[in-house]
Amino acid sequence: MAALAVVILGVVGFLVWFAVWLTSSGQSTGTGDGAATGVVETSPTPLATPLPLPREGVAPPDFRLGDCFKDFQPESLKSTIVACETGHSAQLVAIYRYPAADSYPGADALKAKALEACQAARLAPAANDYTLNFERTYPSSTSWDSGDRRVDCYVTAAGGNVINASVLP
Repeated sequence: MAALAVVILGVVGFLVWFAVWLTSSGQSTGTGDGAATGVVETSPTPLATPLPLPREGVAPPDFRLGDCFKDFQPESLKSTIVACETGHSAQLVAIYRYPAADSYPGADALKAKALEACQAARLAPAANDYTLNFERTYPSSTSWDSGDRRVDCYVTAAGGNVINASVLP
């Protein structure tokens, strides 16, 4: 009887720890040295007043989490944002913002942070209906000097504008 109680307490303790870990992992990351921390955003916040779609010629700094893109090219300076219910080739699923005071961490650290952001993204069951890849974008040293502190993670469809739903929950 005592052994059964210990096992039950162990299982309950593990489940509590696992639930806390799931709700906190990927949401906040820091440098570990007491400096300001950045945050991985994985849940879109709706605009108070939705913007009309499609919107052509939108620059990457104006992309919002959850935006869907027609004919997406990650290196483009402008993109077309469309309703996620229409055919699109990519969706912004996670954003990491470095604190403004941080110095340029280098391309390797930015790539690693972008991978971390992609791993933190939680996709909806609709994502299982498509063959998706992750694309990551991050600032160059030049754009960093201009104030760009954002790392983005997108899901993309190699087959063109074939995604017809949001892949975010």
